[in-house]
This record gives sequence, C-alpha cells and structure tokens, in this order.
Amino acid sequence: MYKMIALLLTIAFVMLLHALQADEETALQALFQGKHAVNRAAHAAAQQLDAVKLKEGVVSIDPAAAEAAALYYLQRNLRLDASNEPLPGTFWRTRAEVLAFEVLNEDRSYPYTYTNPAYDYTVTLDKPGVILIVRLAYPRTYNALGPITWEIKGAAELVY
Repeated sequence: MYKMIALLLTIAFVMLLHALQADEETALQALFQGKHAVNRAAHAAAQQLDAVKLKEGVVSIDPAAAEAAALYYLQRNLRLDASNEPLPGTFWRTRAEVLAFEVLNEDRSYPYTYTNPAYDYTVTLDKPGVILIVRLAYPRTYNALGPITWEIKGAAELVY
C-alpha cells in the first residue's frame, strides 16, 4: 500500500515539475516575442525623418511621427488594440505599458550615452535615435511559477 502512495506522490511531483518546465519555456518564448516587438517598434520610430528639418539639411527624427510609428508597430507585433490592451483570443492578457519613449535628436552631441536610472538602462548612440521601454506581464499557463513582469528595453538609431 505504501508503494502505491509513493508512486502517486512521485507522479504528482513529476507532473508539477513538467508544468513548471512548460511554464518557464513559454515565459522565455513570450520574453523573446516582447523583445522583438520592442526592437521593431523602436527601429520603426527611429526612421521617421523630420521633413522640414531635412529640407534645411538637418537630419532629425520627427517626435510625433516616431511615437505614432512605435505604437503602431508595438500594437501590431503584440496584437494589441489602440489602447495597448490585448485583442480577444491573443496570448497576452494584460495591457502593455509604455514606460519610456524618448527621441534623441541632433540637439545632443554624439556619441551620446543615454541613462535612465529608474529602469537601470544605459545605451550609447552614435546618431539620433529612439529609446523605448515597455512593461509586459507574462500570462501564466500554470500556477507553478509566480507572477512575471518584464521591463523590456529597446533603442534604435536613425539610418542614413
């Protein structure tokens, strides 16, 4: 009888380990998906030239167009609606929160080291660029893992 109980406890333990491993693997894939989305959004934002300044010979990023492009790409890559809430039937369950969006233009001397101590982020840009920091919460598959929240950071430079 004790062997039967030991077998059942062992099976339960192995199932818990499997659930934990599956949740960890899914969390890692979700982190990669979020990082790719943030990088794509930052890159799209960094390519929004200011046409008025460009006519004067100054290469600069249009901040309004850059923010619109970043949000558009972030929403499309993570399948979010206009308020950054997940669309029905998608992987994500909570709102993607844009914590920081900053356009670094020609008014700075390059190479420029951007530092954001609130999110422990430092990056050096050689040209005008964009900084984007987004908070994503992992929708756990099982309750084997505790809640996971990431502050995903991305930066991109204007390509010219």
